[in-house]
Parts: sequence; structure tokens; C-alpha cells
Amino acid sequence: MNDRTIYEPRSRARRRALQALYQWQITGQEANEILLQFRAAQDMKGVDVDHFEALVRGVSSEKDKLDAELQDFLDRPLDQVDLMEKVAIRIGAYELLYCPEQPFRVVVDECVDLAHRFGSEQGHAFVNAVLDKAARKLRPDEAQANPSAPVG
Repeated sequence: MNDRTIYEPRSRARRRALQALYQWQITGQEANEILLQFRAAQDMKGVDVDHFEALVRGVSSEKDKLDAELQDFLDRPLDQVDLMEKVAIRIGAYELLYCPEQPFRVVVDECVDLAHRFGSEQGHAFVNAVLDKAARKLRPDEAQANPSAPVG
């Protein structure tokens, strides 16, 4: 089994979570309602469903805390950040805070990829800059272990 096969279910979970959280921000629906819709309407084959649900529930319930953690790393008020990039950085912040089993480089790289695929033209560079700074603050021991290696 190669690395791609091992990590693909979590990558798929992040993509689905990005879509679900985008819907949550647009519609204001409850996270549980969106989760039910996704389970009924989306192909969840090959998705780490537990991680998908944890991201959707966690980001929606911890939004204010995540936003406060991110604010120091933004170059503008959060309400001026593109909606897709906002979702991507919230997913990244959630994983950095609450998913210590995920290496911070994986979290940053995956969120940058989400922004590159679904965000504005240069949104991935913004997501990379914000999450790189956040990772160094929120995971200082992990970042210090490899200080010369770039993130993202």
C-alpha cells in the first residue's frame, strides 16, 4: 500500500468538509442537517467519514475560537477574506488545534491544495502564508523539530 492510498480517505474527507462548510456559511443551516444531506446525496465511498464529520462539527462549533486564533496571521479582517479561503484556513486551524495526530505539514499542504483547487486564483498563497504562521504558533514543538524545512 503506498502513501497516497493511506492518506487519500483523509484528503477526501477534507474536500467534502470544505464543500459542507461552504454550504454552512452560505445557508446558515445547522451542521447536523448538512451532514445528513451529504450522507444522503454525496458519494462518500473512500472518504474517512469520521474525520469529515469531525471537521464539519468542529469547525462549525469552534468558529469563534478558530477565528480568534487566526486573526493575528491575517493581513486583513476575516470578513474580507474570500469565502473558500476562509473555510480552508478554518479547517487548517481546527486540525492544527484538535488533530495532533496529523503532522502540521500535511494539514498545511492539504489546505493549500483545497484553496488551489476551489479558491480564487492566488488564494492558495494566502492560505499557505496564514497556516504556516499559525502552525508555528500552535505547534511550536513540531515546527522547532524541523526549523529549516519550509511549510506548504
